[in-house]
Amino acid sequence: MATLICVLIAIAMVYDLARMITPREARCPPLARLRGRRAALEAAERWCVGLRLHGRIDASAYQRRMSGLARGRRTTTCPKAR
Repeated sequence: MATLICVLIAIAMVYDLARMITPREARCPPLARLRGRRAALEAAERWCVGLRLHGRIDASAYQRRMSGLARGRRTTTCPKAR
């Protein structure tokens, strides 16, 4: 029984690691996830503003992302660089 639990934990760790390093993972500060949903949304908002200020996303992508954040949805795709 203990072996099965250890195997399941190891599988979950590998899955989480693979999910975190894939390009589809939204980049936000890791501590924002620990502080809760509201802090994560605020961090994602600051991240989007930074992307827009540095010209990495265009106005329509910025508006779409901020609209999603206003509805409580964090972005799930990486920004398209110009």
